[in-house]
Order: sequence, then structure tokens, then C-alpha cells
Amino acid sequence: MTKVMGAAMRRIQAGNALTAFGIGFTVPFLYIYVAQVRGLGSMAATSAFVAFALGALIALPFTGRVIDQRGPVPVVMGAAVAASAGALSLGLSTGVVPILLSALALGAGQAVMQPALATMIVWCSTPSTRTRAFALQFFMQNLGLGIGGLIGGQIVDVGHPGSFTLLFGIEAVMFLVLAGVIATVRMPHAPSIKDAVPKDPGAGGAWKRMLRHRAMVKLLVLGFVIFFACYGQFESGLAAFGTEAAGISPSTLGFALAANTGAIVVAQFVVLKLVEKRRRSRVIALVGLIWTGAWVIAGFSGLGHGSALMAAGAFITTYALFGIGEAMLSPTLAPLVADLAPEGSVGQYNSAFALVKQMALALGPLGVPLGAGVPMLYIGVFIAVSLGIAWLALRIGKQLTAVQDNPSLAKAAVPAEPVAVEASKRASEQVSERVAA
Repeated sequence: MTKVMGAAMRRIQAGNALTAFGIGFTVPFLYIYVAQVRGLGSMAATSAFVAFALGALIALPFTGRVIDQRGPVPVVMGAAVAASAGALSLGLSTGVVPILLSALALGAGQAVMQPALATMIVWCSTPSTRTRAFALQFFMQNLGLGIGGLIGGQIVDVGHPGSFTLLFGIEAVMFLVLAGVIATVRMPHAPSIKDAVPKDPGAGGAWKRMLRHRAMVKLLVLGFVIFFACYGQFESGLAAFGTEAAGISPSTLGFALAANTGAIVVAQFVVLKLVEKRRRSRVIALVGLIWTGAWVIAGFSGLGHGSALMAAGAFITTYALFGIGEAMLSPTLAPLVADLAPEGSVGQYNSAFALVKQMALALGPLGVPLGAGVPMLYIGVFIAVSLGIAWLALRIGKQLTAVQDNPSLAKAAVPAEPVAVEASKRASEQVSERVAA
């Protein structure tokens, strides 16, 4: 990694962490703010979450092409300004319509930032450093969210709406700080497995080309299943299962969420050393097996055997195991998306993956009726889904080149040697054949 790439990466990661810190101030308290502080009720609060997700779903299909045409820097800056306006407006709004419009803008801005920042990380990294870069991004995000939520919890007061306005104001400022930091980033031309930096922004048919790319289509399906089965259940189906079937108290649920974040923060770089030189498809498959165990333990907590303390311990363990799986995925999924993207489409591929994530999160609450009403069936379904993750990951591994599946192999190549040059040519030909397929 060059000095220019290193300097750019440090600024990107710093801006990303500060933004996560700002988001952490408001995310845990949005429902309380709309339903109780503004006195609009649970239906309005639910509608705010829907508007937040809808903003993301509306914006993301168009984001990739703009990134590939204009570059990620102006996209991040524009999205940050839109999110800042949405956050500030949300903190000042008192009626349903202004709150929904504010949530729409905030959701769209935050969603657009994700693939744009991911593209910046791709441009500022090499195949051999990209795994660690995305792991650091995930670590900083979770650390920022955790610290922001902890501090925000000490500031908020349901009896004083101004305290919530302060939180949303801090979030708005953090988005502007991100825009300011990104404006100073000097973007390098980074080497990639397939030269992921766009050179032909005018290339058309990006969506059609991506949908003909079988490995990417399978990865999108896998991503949807992963986000629906894990992230989509944290605060919906699994929470309903815990409180209804396992008799978990709200405070225990809070400890479980803290255990999830703690597992990520503690395990991230330990896990990174174990996975960065191994095949990505097998790492993802292992995550499926770990999550299978997590769902089995969750099921034990709802059986009613043993003490309430044992049930609580099992439930907290479930969330911690999910965190370990997340720590394994962070240096695996996002870099794989980037390495699959053909020339001129890295923004498109990142946006498509972000869109799939948002769709999975939006559908996550569908697990609530099952988790609360038929708890053991709920557990059985997601045990099967987790095993399906392992199976899909191994299937995807057959579609990847050796370097795509294990980027550490690229370090063995020595460009000055004729043999290495010839091997590089053969690898490029294989990539072209797979994309064409």
C-alpha cells in the first residue's frame, strides 16, 4: 500500500467511525422518540422505520451507476449532507408527516453512504490489504455505535424533548464532519484483482451484466439469507422469541445486544488472523455452522428447562455467537463483492449488495409472529436456514477463481518473473470467462 493510499484510508476510516458514533446516539431511541416523546403512538413509530427503509430501497438502485460515473467522493458528500438534513429535521419535527419525510431522507442518505464508502475502501486498498481494511471498518463502526449509544443513553430524558433534539443534532453534525473529512481525501488508483477502479463510466447495461454474472447472483442470494437470518432477527423475531417463549426480561435483552457488540469488538482482529489466509467460501460456510449452533442454544433457552438464569445465559450466548460470525463475515463478504466486480462496475456491485441487505432487513420483522407464536418452529426454520448458508457458501466457492476465494495467494505472484506474468494472464482469462458465463 502506498503512502497516498494509506493516508486516504486513515481519513476514510476516521470519518466512518465518527459517523457511526453519531448514528449510535439516535438508533436505540428512535421508537421512543416518535411514540412517546412526540406522543404519536406506536403506529407512527413503526411508520418511521418503514420510511427509513423505504428511503434506502428507493435510492440504492440508482446509486451504483452514479458512483461508477462520478466517483465515490461526491456521492459520499452528497449523501452525508442529505442524511444530516434528515437527522436535524427529525429532531425538530413534531408531526407525523414531517417525521416520515425526515426519516425518508435520513434512510436514503445513510444507505447511499454504504456502497460509496465501500468503493472508496476498494480504491484505497490492494487485494492483499482489502480484507484487513474492511475488518477495521466493521470494528470501528461497532465501536462507534456502542460508544454513541452508551453516551446517548445518559443524555436522553423522555420528559425533555430537547434532549432528543440534541441527540439528532449531534448526529447531523457527525454527518457533516464525514463530508468534510471525505472532501480532503486524495483518491489513488489502486491495483485490484480485476482492476476494479472504473475506467469506462459510460458503460451501459450494468444491471444486466451483473445479473448474468452467476457467482455474483449467488452471492446476492447468500447475502440476503445471511442478513435476513442474522441482522434481520436481532431486534425483531429473535427478540420476540426471547421475551415471549424464553421469558427473557428487557434488561437481559439489552445485555444480549451488548454481548453481541462486545464479541465483535473483542474477537474482530483475533478472528481476522484466522480467516485472512483461508478460502472465503469456507469461512462463510463455517459462519453458517456457528450460527446453527447459536440457534440451537436459543432453542434451549425457550424450552423452559432449568432456571431463568440458565435461559438468560443461553440467550446471551446466542447473541455472542452471532457476533463472532459477524466478525468473520466483515473481512470476507464486502471484499469478495469488490473482487467479483468487473472493470467499471465496483460501485454497481457494492450498491446491489447494499440493496439486498436493506431488503433483508426490511423483511426481518416477518419472523416476529413465528418467534412469538410458534417458537420451536421458528427455531427449526432458522437452524435450517443457517445450514443453508453453509451449503450456499460452498456452492459459491466453485464459481470463484483461486485468488478471488483466497486473495493471500496473490502475494505469491512476482510480476517481474515470466512465470508469474504468464500465471497472471491465465488468471485474468479465467475471470473474463466466468464473468461472460
